[in-house]
Amino acid sequence: MKLSALLEDRFPTAIGDTEITAITDDNRKITDGCIYVAVKGEKFDGHTVAEKALESGAAVVIVERDLGLGDRQIVVPDSRAEYGSLCAAWFGHPERRMRFIGVTGTNGKTTITTVIKYILTQNGHKVGLIGTIQNEIGDEIIHTENTTPVTFELFALYQKMADAGCDTVVMEVSSFGLVQKRIGPTHFEIAVFTNLTQDHLDYHKTMENYYQAKRMLFDICDKAVINTDDEYGKRLYDELSGEKYNYGREGNFAYTPTAVKANGASFSLKQSCGVMDFRLRMTGYFNIANATAAYAVCKLMGLADADSIPALESCPGVKGRCEVILTDRDFSVICDYAHTPDAIENILENVKLYTEGRLICLFGCGGNRDSSKRPKMAQAAAKFADKLIVTSDNPRDEDPEAIIADILTGLEGTNVPYDVVTDRREAITHALKTAQAGDVIVLAGKGHEDYQIFADGEHTHFDEREVVAEALKNLA
Repeated sequence: MKLSALLEDRFPTAIGDTEITAITDDNRKITDGCIYVAVKGEKFDGHTVAEKALESGAAVVIVERDLGLGDRQIVVPDSRAEYGSLCAAWFGHPERRMRFIGVTGTNGKTTITTVIKYILTQNGHKVGLIGTIQNEIGDEIIHTENTTPVTFELFALYQKMADAGCDTVVMEVSSFGLVQKRIGPTHFEIAVFTNLTQDHLDYHKTMENYYQAKRMLFDICDKAVINTDDEYGKRLYDELSGEKYNYGREGNFAYTPTAVKANGASFSLKQSCGVMDFRLRMTGYFNIANATAAYAVCKLMGLADADSIPALESCPGVKGRCEVILTDRDFSVICDYAHTPDAIENILENVKLYTEGRLICLFGCGGNRDSSKRPKMAQAAAKFADKLIVTSDNPRDEDPEAIIADILTGLEGTNVPYDVVTDRREAITHALKTAQAGDVIVLAGKGHEDYQIFADGEHTHFDEREVVAEALKNLA
């Protein structure tokens, strides 16, 4: 493809007829005839190797300042943004061929995107899904490493979705993806804000930075759907001037829970057209909120209630999100991805409502991540659990016992009993051994993940569903 075609007249250049063979922002992937986009990151500035990139075969470099490289440099205001535009053009602008729904926030993104996709699919749409657990093109599942893929991979995925006939993409939009401008020129028909609680402060440093990162999504959407039960949601709703709708206990889509049980939940929903009753297969108060957000999106997309409500009510939910693991015992086991203080408090508060015996929470904290939330995780768990089992999550390069020591400082001054079992497999077996009739065990943190991450990035297979089944078999 010609350089001028990729630039689309944004930056006229004397070498516009140059044939481009590839695009990259990774100096390790320089090939003959490529465009190298120099991006300044936290630890490395691509501008420092721009001249070397040309010597290694790059046809042209995209930079943010004049490096004295003549016609073979193109100076742009924002190289990250330009990289997104170049990737979009490289793949023929697949983002223009589909409708986009974006969901951002700390908790609830995966459930909302999954439910929206389910409703739309049940009504004849072919939908692409981009998210934390996996990417999907209709029924095809594609492994993912990032909630929001890096730019070139994202637009390659868009192209596959568009070529496969997807008319809509439902996407979890991470704060990393927004700050790093991975989504390029993607524009969203509807954007959803769920909530904001402490997470990723190792990257964003402050909650204000985290909020501002999430807020970026609402500058590139037509309609906003916002949870105003959340304080940051209230702030966002007040700050936006465009077309906006709110959901929560009050608002444009106001829900009132009527029953929450182990096998599902029901609620009434008040909106301008009246009040309707819903009965979900998913359980938990938070899933009532998630279902309301998904319903609101589908309604704003133009889907009739007669089509969306039956699909919503039949949706089975999401793997690893308040997922009941069958045990055939007189106690229950729930697997959930809760890995923030707010998320663990939410799941336990909800499960406590229908727990007949003790509520036992097994959890740990990830290594090489925000250590300040470790004692807060313990404090959140202690609010509702009758017993805690503190163990490992993904220790990565940290000492698992040192992580646990950080966690335990949050239990000082509390009365909740706890056991420490460092090995997570042994910890799950211990929980099952000690469970009594009517107890509910919540395995928090891993959710959909089927691995643990140890030193040097080593991934070891670890699926809690398999671990529970094996432990129960050995305990029989």
